[in-house]
Amino acid sequence: MLHLFAIENGVLREKESAGEGIAAGHPQETTWVDVVEPDEQELSQVESFFEDTLPADDKEEIESSARYFSDEHGLHVHSLFLHQSDGRSRTSTVAFVVQEERLISFRDDVRMADFRLMRMRIRRGWVKASQPMDILLSILDQKVENLADAIEDVHRDLEQVGYSVLEEENGELDQDIERLARLEDTNGKIRLCLMDTQRAISFIQRYVRSDKYRRRTCAEIQHDIDTLLSHTTFLFDKINFLMDAAQGFINIQQNQIIKIFSIAAVVFLPPTMIASIYGMNFRVMPELSFEFGYPMAIGLMILSGIAPYWYFKRKGWL
Repeated sequence: MLHLFAIENGVLREKESAGEGIAAGHPQETTWVDVVEPDEQELSQVESFFEDTLPADDKEEIESSARYFSDEHGLHVHSLFLHQSDGRSRTSTVAFVVQEERLISFRDDVRMADFRLMRMRIRRGWVKASQPMDILLSILDQKVENLADAIEDVHRDLEQVGYSVLEEENGELDQDIERLARLEDTNGKIRLCLMDTQRAISFIQRYVRSDKYRRRTCAEIQHDIDTLLSHTTFLFDKINFLMDAAQGFINIQQNQIIKIFSIAAVVFLPPTMIASIYGMNFRVMPELSFEFGYPMAIGLMILSGIAPYWYFKRKGWL
């Protein structure tokens, strides 16, 4: 799938293609080519029109030298984007190639909310640009805004889990721990995307030093990233606190159960001993000839069971 965009009067517009892919969109007039889950024909079209600008196979590498570099084809930026899949947060790498006349992006996942929102803003004429670098900075800025929204969602869910763990008497602690694990995973992926974007902006800043406007845009994005990274650290601390609290409450519940069994064992130990003694089959046992021997043994067992229970109750152990 190919999405074509062009700058018209300082505003980015989406170009209509007549079903023949990039050829129908007049590639020489295209400022941004968004390549999404391309087939072999679309890849060959991109290669033929833009001179072997396909990203390398190692775009998932984490080294800076493999993710941010420049060559004869332009600036290469590989950036992680957050998206939802099967109810869980995922990350996917998008490869960008910035040239003098156009921006080319390659992505393998069509479900990325950042690009759907970007297309919606383009259709409404909200994305202003004068060169391909402006488009990339708009995408990264949009990405940071979406990550900020994701952090707000994590914080909101964390407040609900915190109320369940700390205040609800009949909360489901097992489910709360599972929710905390999911929030920790989401927060970790958000932080990973922010750190990756931070490195990407640092790389771009080296090439816009002489451009006051774009240098200021990069600085604003960096400031937002620094703020959000601090917030993710706070969320990690709160998640760890709630995780420890939930596990502590589970241990307390388990200790209460063990305590009950321990006290029950102590309470029934003396009656059991008395029953064992009078269950012996010796010939000489004085109590065997007592007329009230049986009620006496029953009474002793009841009294020996009540005595430790009364003692524990008085000590406040029950």
